[in-house]
Amino acid sequence: MTIPGWLNDQVLRMQWLSDLVTAVVRATGLDPASRIGGSVHFFVYDVIKIFILLSVLIFTISYVQSYFPPERTRRILGGRSGIGASTMAALLGTITPFCSCSSIPLFIGFTAAGLPLGVTFAFLISSPLVDMASVILLASVFNWPIALAYVGVGLLVAILGGTLIGRLGMEDQVAGFVRDVPVIDTDQILTRPERVAYAREQVTGIVRKVWPYVLIGVGIGAAIHNWVPASTIGALLGQDKWWAVPVATLVGIPIYADIFGTLPIAEALVAKGVGLGTVLAFMMAVTALSLPSLIMLKRVVRVPLLATFVAVVTVGILTIGFTFNAITHLFI
Repeated sequence: MTIPGWLNDQVLRMQWLSDLVTAVVRATGLDPASRIGGSVHFFVYDVIKIFILLSVLIFTISYVQSYFPPERTRRILGGRSGIGASTMAALLGTITPFCSCSSIPLFIGFTAAGLPLGVTFAFLISSPLVDMASVILLASVFNWPIALAYVGVGLLVAILGGTLIGRLGMEDQVAGFVRDVPVIDTDQILTRPERVAYAREQVTGIVRKVWPYVLIGVGIGAAIHNWVPASTIGALLGQDKWWAVPVATLVGIPIYADIFGTLPIAEALVAKGVGLGTVLAFMMAVTALSLPSLIMLKRVVRVPLLATFVAVVTVGILTIGFTFNAITHLFI
C-alpha cells in the first residue's frame, strides 16, 4: 500500500478504529457480520470517527475563520458584482458556519451593508452547502474524487444561483428592516491565545448543536446498512428509477441537519446501490433547503424572492443529481 493510501485508510477512514470496534463487538459475544453486531459496529465506529474528525476539523477551520470576521468578509466583497463577485462570495462561504440557519444573520448583515443581492445569495447557498470540513469528511467516508466532486458542484450551484438571482433585479423583495440594520465597521485583532480560545469555543458550540443529528443520522445509516434489503432500496431509489433524484430531494427538505448528520445515511445508501447523484441530491437538499432555514429566510425576504431562491437551488440540485447518476461509474 502506498503512503498516501495508508494515510487515507488509517487517518481519515480510521481503519484502526474499525478494527478496534470489531474486536470489542466480538468480545461482547456479537458477530460483526450479523445484523445486530453489524449495526452496533456501524453505530459505534461512525459516531466515534465523526466526532473525532469533527472536533479536529472545526478547531482548525475556526482558527482560520478567526482571520475573516464578518466585517472583513464584507469589505472583501464590497464593490464587486457579477459572476466574479458570486465566485468570491461562494469561496468565502466555505469558511463560515456549517448550517443554513446560522448563515442567515450574516446574510442580513451583508445585505444591510449594501452588498449586491446576487453576492449575498451566493454566500447564503455556499455557506451551509460546502465547507472545508466537508472535503475531509466525505473523503473519510467515500473517496477523494467524490469529496472533490461534491465541493465542486456545490460551489457551482452557489455561483450560478447567486449570479442568476442577482440578474433578476429583485432587490425590492428584501424586507425593509434589513436595509435599516446598523452596520458596525470594526475588526477586532485577536492574539494567538484568543484565536485558540475562539476555536475551542466553536468546537464546543457546534458539537453541542449537531450531536443529536449525528446520532440520528448514524442510527438511520446503521438501520439502512444492516436491516433494509438492497432490493428494497433499489426498488425505491435505484439508478434506473427516474424519480429517485426528485424523491431524494423532497425527502431531504424537511430534515434539519448538516453534512455531519447526513454522511452516515449517504454512506449506507451508496453501499446499497443508490446512485451517487441521488445521494448528493439528498445531502444538498438537507443542507441548503432545510425547512427551518427557509422559515427563517421568509422573515427577511418576500415570497417571490424566496420562491426564486428555492427554484434556482432545486433546479441546480436536480441537474447535479441526474448528471452524477449518469457518471457514477467514474467515481465508485
